Amino acid sequence: MKANQKYFPLLDAAGRLTHQFLVVSNITPADAGAVTSGNERVVRPRLADAQFFFNQDRKRTLASRVPGLDKVVYHARLGSQGERMRRVQALARAIAAQMPPTYPVDLAERAALLAKTDLLTDMVGEFPELQGIMGRYYAAHDAEDPLVAEAIEDHYKPRFSGDELPRSDVGFALALADKTETLVGLFGIGERPTGDKDPFALRRHALGIIRMLMERGHGIAVSRFIDAAVPVFGQVAGFADSGADVQSFLFDRLANMLREQGATAQEVDAVLAQRPQIFAEVPARLAAVRAFVALPEAAALAAANKRVGNILRKSEGVKDGSGFAPERLAEPAEIALAQALQAVGPQAHQCYAAGDYTAALRALAALKAPVDAFFDHVMVNADDPVLRANRLALLARLQAAMNQVADLSRLAA
Repeated sequence: MKANQKYFPLLDAAGRLTHQFLVVSNITPADAGAVTSGNERVVRPRLADAQFFFNQDRKRTLASRVPGLDKVVYHARLGSQGERMRRVQALARAIAAQMPPTYPVDLAERAALLAKTDLLTDMVGEFPELQGIMGRYYAAHDAEDPLVAEAIEDHYKPRFSGDELPRSDVGFALALADKTETLVGLFGIGERPTGDKDPFALRRHALGIIRMLMERGHGIAVSRFIDAAVPVFGQVAGFADSGADVQSFLFDRLANMLREQGATAQEVDAVLAQRPQIFAEVPARLAAVRAFVALPEAAALAAANKRVGNILRKSEGVKDGSGFAPERLAEPAEIALAQALQAVGPQAHQCYAAGDYTAALRALAALKAPVDAFFDHVMVNADDPVLRANRLALLARLQAAMNQVADLSRLAA
């Protein structure tokens, strides 16, 4: 009624659909009854068709329609809907394995098996916008598990900005698997968005993944489920491993989204430079960076962090602080920095491990004075190679302690 006839269906006080509807007309007829009866004559056969399709469709179970998916083309290079279904099923299983041990993996697999079967029904053939919705009704009629029926409808969510997310973990896993399969598959055959062209709505799929991970994806690492998606395309000719490109695409969309929500480019860059794998942690990291920027020590520490990064990039052989030896410290300023780092580092790391990113960054404020003194009084690139290597290792430890939450060098002016 709404999509095809542009009518307003009316509900009762309890929110249930009634037999009445509203029509807006731009004429003032002498007999309004003629307009009413005319519109009733139009809508009756449409509703009768829908009722006929609904009754016919329920004569076959969704499970009986699964073999028919192999006869429906999904993409010329990516195969049939049946092949796609099996890829999504494998991916849903892999995502489920990353979730708590009590997660019903079998329900996710069952939902993935049936998710696209309503595409073969008469109702969805006549009313394509009902895909997923009819799948839920038919799955319930077939006595499938309620979570499976719900997931069949929810795996298309979020369909647009502001849309609700899947209601259950089963729907969450299936929706994430479905969208990831789309992104990894199309990227793998070179079908990527360019400029304002995005025929497969991949940007929308990416934003859907980001929203799900940020709002419900605690403990789910981006790289793990994307890496799990690549092998399922093993039988596709000419398929290229697109995992890294898909990850970059997701981080680019996430950066745009955060900037649109009011974060500065520097703040977003600092947080995402570390490629945080748990998107659900990003808001807390961003809030911590904003709190850090407000500290009086922030500018100096960010500048020092940038200087440390430049020094370490130019050095050879120093990858981390594993070679640091306290007994080789010579200058009072480097001894003071090492002592300050020994005191502050564990405190900051403890806050970081507990998820208190704001406290982790605030703890770093105590390093400002010893860091300033170090650069004022210590020659990092000393002539003595042992002394030089030890000082570089100390700086590597300093950088690691400072950059757990975000890359603070990106905040330097």
